[in-house]
Amino acid sequence: MNLAANLLCFLVCLTTVSSDRVYVHPFNLFSFNKSTCEELESLGQEGMKTFIPVSIESHTTPAYEDDLNNKDQLEAPRLNSWGRQRLSYVKDSLCVLGTRFYSVLRDARRGQNLLLSPTSLYGSLVSFYLGASNQTAADLQSLLGFIPPSGDPDCTSRVDGHKVLSSLRMIENLVKSRDEELLFSKMLYLFSAPGTALSQQFIQDLLPSADALYARAVDFTNPSEAAKQINAFVEAKSKGQSKCLLADIDPSADLLFAVDVRLAVNAKQVSLLKEPQEFWVDSNMKVLVPMLSVVGTFKYKTDASGTFSVVEVPLSKTMLLVLLQPINGSDLEHVESQLSLQSSGWLQEMSPREIKLTLPKLTIEDSSDLQELLSDMELPALLGKGADLSKISDANLTVGKVINKALFKLSGDGTDQPEDPAAQKEDAVFLDVTVNKPFLLAVFEEKSRAMLFLGRVTNPLHGD
Repeated sequence: MNLAANLLCFLVCLTTVSSDRVYVHPFNLFSFNKSTCEELESLGQEGMKTFIPVSIESHTTPAYEDDLNNKDQLEAPRLNSWGRQRLSYVKDSLCVLGTRFYSVLRDARRGQNLLLSPTSLYGSLVSFYLGASNQTAADLQSLLGFIPPSGDPDCTSRVDGHKVLSSLRMIENLVKSRDEELLFSKMLYLFSAPGTALSQQFIQDLLPSADALYARAVDFTNPSEAAKQINAFVEAKSKGQSKCLLADIDPSADLLFAVDVRLAVNAKQVSLLKEPQEFWVDSNMKVLVPMLSVVGTFKYKTDASGTFSVVEVPLSKTMLLVLLQPINGSDLEHVESQLSLQSSGWLQEMSPREIKLTLPKLTIEDSSDLQELLSDMELPALLGKGADLSKISDANLTVGKVINKALFKLSGDGTDQPEDPAAQKEDAVFLDVTVNKPFLLAVFEEKSRAMLFLGRVTNPLHGD
């Protein structure tokens, strides 16, 4: 399996990372050093400490679960030089991998709404990397974009997954730290077959990566009942916000992994228009949808060929929304086929413009199975039955679904909408941008420019 070849062009494009004028290879920001390797070797000799998850039907909270709501400090995180360098590398890596996953889903779900979270999918792979050994760990490391500068197969050629998860969590904390206009949450679930022992260290490693983590035992041999129990459990833990996590289960599975990421933004200065507006699903079909309006100075461009326009709108102190819409008679499917989302070219050379923007009020929710995505990328064995996940359990695990669920909700702050907000600003010429046909959206954390969500909206009335 030559995963490294897929990422060579990406590595070449990475910005040189330096500290005190000494070049530091980006890989070394995350790798183990020799002293840490010696500590890991001594710890490995002690043997794995395991526990048996309690049944999903239990009404008591097990001691191994921990509520993290009080652990995440909501003050603005302080980044030192090394932290910023790590963040830059991780955000580029997750963007490359996230857009690859998007391309797979785009081909599989033509004409449908689509939403995924690159940070969530990337974090799921890092989680399994922490539980992997030998060739499985090496293959996951390559897929994540970490290729050692030398070919030495010793411990220092391995990435410390804790550092990667820490950078991902920093991105998420930056989202939450400075804003009251948005609600961001991340829940992590592990469901194992009854009697399957899980590593205490593996669970402990994952605790800081989410707002809350739950590990419970479920009898997968009755798939319909197991799905019913899991859906009810997730709905209860999310206080009714997340429903129907999955529809079916592989009865031969020993482990099911799920991440639920939700972002709801109540944007200031964004108002709901009094009447629904036309949205053209295609050239022959239109629907009436609630529309939002905002006026301001936003970054904007049209591409050289005149087939699409891009506008970047700050949604809050920490969030940026990028909208890409076909123009001049072009359609979204054509634009997507010509556009390389892995390249940042579609986000470059944007200029500030005075804009009156009208766009749909959005509630878009979607779910993807990482196992299916890897299979479509011709990597079915990566987390398949032959995978070495000996750091998760001392049993020979069969991983079932790896669910990544994402929700993005955009609404206005409820302020009154003037009849013509642009007319209130004298001496300004406003460009009227109306998003009223299928479009792409991307949501970025403002400081790191990390991509939190990437999606396509073909009909705003179809929330999921």
